[in-house]
Amino acid sequence: MQPSPAVHNGRFFGLMGFAGVNTGFGGSADTRTEKIEELQDVLVRELQSGILTITSAPDNNGPGVGKARESRDDSSLARPHLGYSLPASNDDTCMPEPWVKAAMLIRTNSLASGYSGVRPVLIENMISLLQNDVVPRIPLRGSISASGDLMPLSYIGGLLQGRRSLFAMIGDRRLGQRRAVSAAEALRSVALEPLRLAPKEGLAIINGTSVSAGLATLVTHDAQGLAVLAQILTAMSVEALSGTAESFDPMFAHVRPHPGQVESSSNIRSFLHGSALVNVDRGLEEGSLRQDRYSLRTAAQWLGPVLEDLLLAFKQVTIECNSVTDNPLVDVSNSRMLHGGNFQAMAITSAMEKTKLALQTIGQMLYAQCTELINPKTNYGLPPNLVADDPSASFLMKPLDIMIAALQSELGFLANPVGTHVQSAEMGNQALNSLALISARYCHEAVAVLSQLASAHLVAVCQALDLRAMHLRYLDALKPAFRDLVTTHLTPILADHGNGDTATTALHHRLWAAFGKMMDQTTTLDPIQRFPFVIQSLQPIVLSLASARPDTVTRLRDWTAQCTATASETFAQNRATYARHPDATGVVGAAARRMYTFLRQELGVPFIRSTKAAEGDEPGTSTVPEDRTVGSYITVVYNAIRDGGTLYKPAMECLAEATASPAATRRTIPASELEKVDLAQNHNPSIL
Repeated sequence: MQPSPAVHNGRFFGLMGFAGVNTGFGGSADTRTEKIEELQDVLVRELQSGILTITSAPDNNGPGVGKARESRDDSSLARPHLGYSLPASNDDTCMPEPWVKAAMLIRTNSLASGYSGVRPVLIENMISLLQNDVVPRIPLRGSISASGDLMPLSYIGGLLQGRRSLFAMIGDRRLGQRRAVSAAEALRSVALEPLRLAPKEGLAIINGTSVSAGLATLVTHDAQGLAVLAQILTAMSVEALSGTAESFDPMFAHVRPHPGQVESSSNIRSFLHGSALVNVDRGLEEGSLRQDRYSLRTAAQWLGPVLEDLLLAFKQVTIECNSVTDNPLVDVSNSRMLHGGNFQAMAITSAMEKTKLALQTIGQMLYAQCTELINPKTNYGLPPNLVADDPSASFLMKPLDIMIAALQSELGFLANPVGTHVQSAEMGNQALNSLALISARYCHEAVAVLSQLASAHLVAVCQALDLRAMHLRYLDALKPAFRDLVTTHLTPILADHGNGDTATTALHHRLWAAFGKMMDQTTTLDPIQRFPFVIQSLQPIVLSLASARPDTVTRLRDWTAQCTATASETFAQNRATYARHPDATGVVGAAARRMYTFLRQELGVPFIRSTKAAEGDEPGTSTVPEDRTVGSYITVVYNAIRDGGTLYKPAMECLAEATASPAATRRTIPASELEKVDLAQNHNPSIL
């Protein structure tokens, strides 16, 4: 820490005016005073003007104002004429403790640089408060982040002073012993003396961007985690929708080498490594789409700019966290004070506006992917609403489809810029104000909303992967019996049955391909209607190759009846068997395998069926307890994202695997061409 004793021995003052030291503040800096220590106390105290609902009483030595009064009672006093009240919450008016601790840490770091004119004891006390988990209660609203976050930071100053009218949280949070006490009692609990502010120290505490920067740090961290998760969910969606890896071929990034596109394309392709569900023949069948829809095919191009924006936001926030942001600054080496504007938090606003838009952009992609999974017209053979039961008896993911529409609409609203709503403040002196804290608050809200959307997406896509795996097992189980029935009933009536196995094999291939296609097109039907319809639809193929034998119609009718019964029975048995032991890990790619296993085993989110076993199933095959809902499982995933990042651990392991061995999934192209792609990556270190 750079010492600046001259500030405190009066050497700088003389007849000169130094803003906030021996003058007034802001638009009132035309006043002068010799009471420089008292001025700091007045500054900090009078800035404590925010609305703060406290539900715990101060210590017995505190003043009467603000003593034990529940939020509900405060609300009633505010509206005595109504006769009823809506209960308030501390969350309505108080900043969460992690925000405040981040602000305290960043403010300490800034003051310790030695350009703010504070004594070492102030820094030491701040560090002691952090180490002992003493956190002041700070109003949520009231900062325009122009001359820094004046009002919120004044509550940190009040805690250092031990003001009895202010509150702080103390106690062991692991034991559930957190409680609000007065600032005076909080200091006593950690054996700290109230601090008498020296000249400039009050101004140094409150005049900075630390609250905005602290929240921005937390938001940026979470946004980057969601960006990684979005890439994994995209890869899982490619598998669940029988998509193709072609869209992520390195050639696309080679000819359009935006760093974010290069990285996201490489990541997603690596995530798909080893998948048996990726479609390598997309669009070869007549009447099918040649390419995946845009939510998959253009995912790398969609996410690439997002990753670049998040990288820039991260750099802006990092620089701000390691900067001196108060005013005036003390230049000890030249014995001078400089008046300027490092407290203008526009760098944080810029970072948060980009991040909010990035979150909305990610959400739009995840929303589109998720709706395609649920819709039988776009999901390539998955059941409607991702049901594992008869479509007429379950509508499993339909409410989720509605919910994510609401979430994405909210993300769209939250993405609107905050910085365009500036109001001139403080006698016109702060005509430019960044609104950084407000932008960060809305960005934090957007993180929570996108976390909900991503949670719903993960539950839905794992359900879809199970349905794919279950269907593959069904086809594997049915195929030998299907061939036997073709051989037994249809070979004798073939026009060229003299060719033996060749004719039978050709017919079987045609019928089996047509059967698979019709199964994909009839997912909205219950089995009792579906299988007669599907098998009957195959009859024209048989008739086109049959001879005019007297028993042709009889054999075709017998084959139809037995094939329908076999297909239906095998379907019911396979569904019941899979529901008892669902496992899609054998057919999915590297990233999906890790995330699927985490969801099923660590979080306990099952393959979801209705609460009653379907007809034909054995008793007890239901995988959803009577008291569990789809929403309860989505909540489990959401908590794993928001609890500090439990779910990010497997996500980051997926990313580490992808970046460690990109060659494993990279298409072979000329070495000279690959060098250009590698150069783009080497000059732009991994964005996330």
